[in-house]
Amino acid sequence: MDFYQKMALVCRSIPKGRVATYGQIALLCEKPKNARQVGHGLKCGLAGEDIPAHRIVNSKGLLAGAAYFDTPDMQKLLLEAESVEVKRTDSGWQVDLKRFGWKNTLEEALALRDAFLTEPADRSHTMSASPASADDCRTE
Repeated sequence: MDFYQKMALVCRSIPKGRVATYGQIALLCEKPKNARQVGHGLKCGLAGEDIPAHRIVNSKGLLAGAAYFDTPDMQKLLLEAESVEVKRTDSGWQVDLKRFGWKNTLEEALALRDAFLTEPADRSHTMSASPASADDCRTE
């Protein structure tokens, strides 16, 4: 199973009303230094179309997924629809990670690891049309 397939499983595990950080997703995908790759995968649609990308924020709780959404405030609106409080700060829209952060359990992390080992390596369900421009998602 490749990184983006793992990322899809992890992202789909984030409960409604909670957020996770790019780094947390990377860690759960067994690549703790690949937070930027999570952002790239979301931006380019490499993990699939049905990913709850609005639940993923940066390490400070700031909404950083504007490139993924049709409008700049879409992430905020989707989080608020799940009762996640988003506050305006000098740095931008922010979620209180202590209050709304997903505190995954060891059991959840182990279940994900087991799923990585047992799920088939089928990319057909994760391939999608890219939400970003082709230039932004080019691989060389």
